[in-house]
Amino acid sequence: MFNEKKSFSITAAKLAVHSLIEEVELTPKPGLVDKRNNGAHHDITLQLMRISAESLTETFEKIAFISYGRSPSQSLREEIAEIGRAGEKRMFEVTFGVNTHKGAIWAIGLLVSSTSMGKGMYNIEEIVTLAGELARFTDRYCPETITNGSNVTTKYGVGGARGEAQQGFPNIMNFSLPMLNRSRESGYTEEEARLNALLSLIAQLDDTCILHRQGLEALSFAKHQAHYLLTNGNLDWLNTLDETFTKRNISPGGSADLLAATLFLDKIQANKTEKITRKDYVYTN
Repeated sequence: MFNEKKSFSITAAKLAVHSLIEEVELTPKPGLVDKRNNGAHHDITLQLMRISAESLTETFEKIAFISYGRSPSQSLREEIAEIGRAGEKRMFEVTFGVNTHKGAIWAIGLLVSSTSMGKGMYNIEEIVTLAGELARFTDRYCPETITNGSNVTTKYGVGGARGEAQQGFPNIMNFSLPMLNRSRESGYTEEEARLNALLSLIAQLDDTCILHRQGLEALSFAKHQAHYLLTNGNLDWLNTLDETFTKRNISPGGSADLLAATLFLDKIQANKTEKITRKDYVYTN
C-alpha cells in the first residue's frame, strides 16, 4: 500500500511539473515568457521558469501523498495549504524573490490533491468538482496578508484564482479543455491546439494579472484580440500580438496558470501516466 501510494505521488508530481514546463515552452504566447522572448516580464526568463517548476516537484508529491484515498475536508484543506506555503517559500528561494508559479501552485495543487483522492481513477468532472469542494473550505492558518490578487479581486469584483477553483474551474471545463480537444480533432498540430486553448482562456477569463498591471481597458483589449484570433484562425498573427501585449505591459499570467492546469488534466484524461513515468522531462531546446 505504501509503495503504491508513493509511486502514484511521484507520478502525479511529474505530471504537474511537466505541465508547467510545457506551458512555458509553448511559443509564441502573447505577453508571456516563452522560447522566443520574455514577453512583458523584465524579471523572468525561460530558464528561471524551468527552475521554478522543477523546484515544485516535492511540493506536488507531498500534496498527492497526503491526499491519497481521502475526501475533501477541513483538515485536508489545511494540510495541503501548509505544503503549498512551503512550496511557495521554496519557489521564492530559487527565483530570488520573483513570483513565477504562485497561482499555479494553488490551481494545480488542488487538482493534484483531488486526482490523488481517487487514486488516479476519477474522471475530469469528478476531479474538478472535488477540487472545488476542497477549495471552499477555509484555511484557518492562512497568514492575513494583502496580495496583488486580493487587491484586484476587491477593486474589480472578480473571482480571481480562488473563485475559479471554488467554482470547479469553469474556464477550463467550458473553454480551454474543449478547445484543446476540438483543435486536435480539426487537424491542428499539438502546439497549435495548445495555443488555441490559451487564446480561449485569454478571451474569457477576468485575468487578475492583466487587471493588476493595466486595468479594465487592457483586459477588454486582450479579450477582444484573443477572440479575434480564434475567430479568424490565423495563428501567424500571434507574433504581432505578442509584440503588442509586450509594448502595452499586458501579461495574461492567470490564463497561463490555467493552461498549465488544463495540460495536467489532459494528461490525466489521456492516461499518459505510464509513458511519462519512464523518463524525466526533456527540454525542447
